[in-house]
Amino acid sequence: MAKSTAENTYLRLKTVLDVLTEGVWSGDALNAGQVLAEATARVPFNDHESELLSGGIPRGHKTLTSATAKLVKAGWLIKGRSGWTITEDGMRATAAFPDAGSFAAALEAGTPVPADTPVPTAPAGFVRPVSAAAATLEVPAKTEAPKKTTRKAPAKKAASVVGKAAKALEDAVEPVVAAVRKKAPAKDKAGTAAAEPLEGPDVETLPQPEAVALAGDFNTILGAPENWAPQYDEAQMEFDFLDQLWKKSAELPAGYYTFKIALNRSWTENYGAFGTFDGPNHELHHAGGTVTIRYNHATRDITIN
Repeated sequence: MAKSTAENTYLRLKTVLDVLTEGVWSGDALNAGQVLAEATARVPFNDHESELLSGGIPRGHKTLTSATAKLVKAGWLIKGRSGWTITEDGMRATAAFPDAGSFAAALEAGTPVPADTPVPTAPAGFVRPVSAAAATLEVPAKTEAPKKTTRKAPAKKAASVVGKAAKALEDAVEPVVAAVRKKAPAKDKAGTAAAEPLEGPDVETLPQPEAVALAGDFNTILGAPENWAPQYDEAQMEFDFLDQLWKKSAELPAGYYTFKIALNRSWTENYGAFGTFDGPNHELHHAGGTVTIRYNHATRDITIN
């Protein structure tokens, strides 16, 4: 059975830590683009993930880049200007949670690495594996035989694009990754945290708008030139690829506010209370401080907390 985007993403997140651990053992410094390219080469894209988004970036790569925020939140990865660095806890996590299921459960539940888990060391005779990404991108040597043009399989074509564009995309989405909210883990009957299931339908099946704005009477507080203007950057929400929700957090003074959800930077398609097209305004009675609003394009509903 083909793996879903969610399952593949967890596998790639685990592979990101594996690749960085191997780099520590071999003394090789890899930049973010190389790490992501290697992870996607070792865990290839399925057909859905291979689809190229605007800018020529594979869907699965954009999902993975956003999801790496989970590794940062867990304390297993540090992102800096000089590149990505795996922490000792990150290396220990690869040993404590060696399979995809336990790794995903620990990451979602915020499970700490057991204190008695040692930092893994390189096996005897360790030699860094030949880069799967490099092998995918390798150019064949010239021969006297006539050149033969073949069509690349979608996954290989996508991996090739990843190798060239990974670093650029990482830089572009880093502000979005930094804004990913802390999720409270679900609990089972015994009261222990339970991870989201890896099996199931692909998490990216619903076409999403190009942009979603919170257009209301607080836009100037967010820095926009005017209120009720969905065209400005300050009004735009950010899309969480794993949750499939559009989100925006903001600091607002105490007060009563109204707003609508407007798509694609215009009023042509907008949704108000109860997800009604061109319906009445949403209302927000706010006590002051940080507020987070989420929009579900599947249902046209919002949640506020």
